[in-house]
Amino acid sequence: MSGWLDEVHWDAQGLVTAIAQDAVSQRVLMVAYMNRESLTLTAETGIAHYWSRSRQKLWKKGEESGHLQTVRELRLDCDGDVIVMQIEQAGGIACHTGRESCLYRRLEAGQWVVTDPVLKDPAHIYTPGAGG
Repeated sequence: MSGWLDEVHWDAQGLVTAIAQDAVSQRVLMVAYMNRESLTLTAETGIAHYWSRSRQKLWKKGEESGHLQTVRELRLDCDGDVIVMQIEQAGGIACHTGRESCLYRRLEAGQWVVTDPVLKDPAHIYTPGAGG
């Protein structure tokens, strides 16, 4: 019963862009990628799973940090090439830098300015070599 997966337009690497958006505030917390397996696991478990392009492996968000993303809703855009997830972010931290969102810099007068504080020092979140 994977017909819904066939409606996703996977890129040449078999990936689709995935946006994690806070279900309450609607703030975009992060953008990552999913393959068929990670999207299937996300739909089946209700916990966000991604494909790590840098590590070339399946990645359950929060598996090492404890900052799991519980998925409340999955949506596919009109072109079939973007997934948007309405999520509840455990611990209020989605970014490996210890911030609420990975999108914590704003362009101001030709410079990227950090706008969000570090909520928890990453050294206290991750073990050496761990990811988000």
